[in-house]
Amino acid sequence: MKIDIQGLRVRRAAGVAVTTGALLASGALYAVPAQAAAAPSIVAKGGYVMNNANGKSLYTKAADTRRSTGSTTKIMTAKVVLAQKSLNLDSKVTIQKAYSDYIVSKNASSARLIVGDKVTVRQLLYGLMLPSGCDAAYALADKFGSGTTRSARVKSFIGKMNSEAKKLGLKNTHFDSFDGIGNGSNYSTPRDLTKIASSAMKNSTFRSIVKTKKYTAKTKTKTGSTRTMAPWTNTNTLLNSYSGTIGVKTGSGSVSKYCLVFAATRNGKTVIGTVLASSSAAQREKDAKKLLGYGFGKI
Repeated sequence: MKIDIQGLRVRRAAGVAVTTGALLASGALYAVPAQAAAAPSIVAKGGYVMNNANGKSLYTKAADTRRSTGSTTKIMTAKVVLAQKSLNLDSKVTIQKAYSDYIVSKNASSARLIVGDKVTVRQLLYGLMLPSGCDAAYALADKFGSGTTRSARVKSFIGKMNSEAKKLGLKNTHFDSFDGIGNGSNYSTPRDLTKIASSAMKNSTFRSIVKTKKYTAKTKTKTGSTRTMAPWTNTNTLLNSYSGTIGVKTGSGSVSKYCLVFAATRNGKTVIGTVLASSSAAQREKDAKKLLGYGFGKI
């Protein structure tokens, strides 16, 4: 019995070609390209994701459209503080009545700081970034701005925030507040906010703070005794719901809606991004998870 060995080989090769997603045509083998994952649909009006290692864009949605940023502004507040020369994180700041009056008048988020207590700069940074304390933001602006009056110091500090934005080459970012409760000229974009956060994450103190789920501060009272504050819980719920999350900051407001700057590390790779103007706290988290999953799939 004769067996057509050559024909058998050809049939086998064709079978292999079909099963591996290739086509055998005119004696040549043509590979069929793999189907790329479709970019996710998010509710947020703006979104951006990048590879933190090299700054490569992985996802964009109205990434350069200016929007109100809510308390994600506080990323820059912390960055300015941590950029101060000869910074002593253990130096103490006395909490003023003005800080308390401010959060009451603005109905603002609070670290529940108590007038007269002495609080360290480190503790204020935790109060700023975890419970999103506008009182902590005010205290830091008053401490690290320059001038003989509180208003002058606050104006000076906001000026430093804008100077930092310019140093980063950001064209679509401007701050008119230290906490995101702006006066009409406090805005950024998903791309710019992501770049601010990526730069801030280079600081080890900042990284430690924004990945902390809960923190208890022990402050000094007017009489010199120690006060154990009620624990501050991080408003970034991604820390509990998305494996590998390392930060960064939530934001919300009547104009800004629901915002989230987020970052996560998996298998040694870090994805960082922003969603602005989502519809709820739960939805901004869902949006961020979609973008993180998509981003990790592209690096």
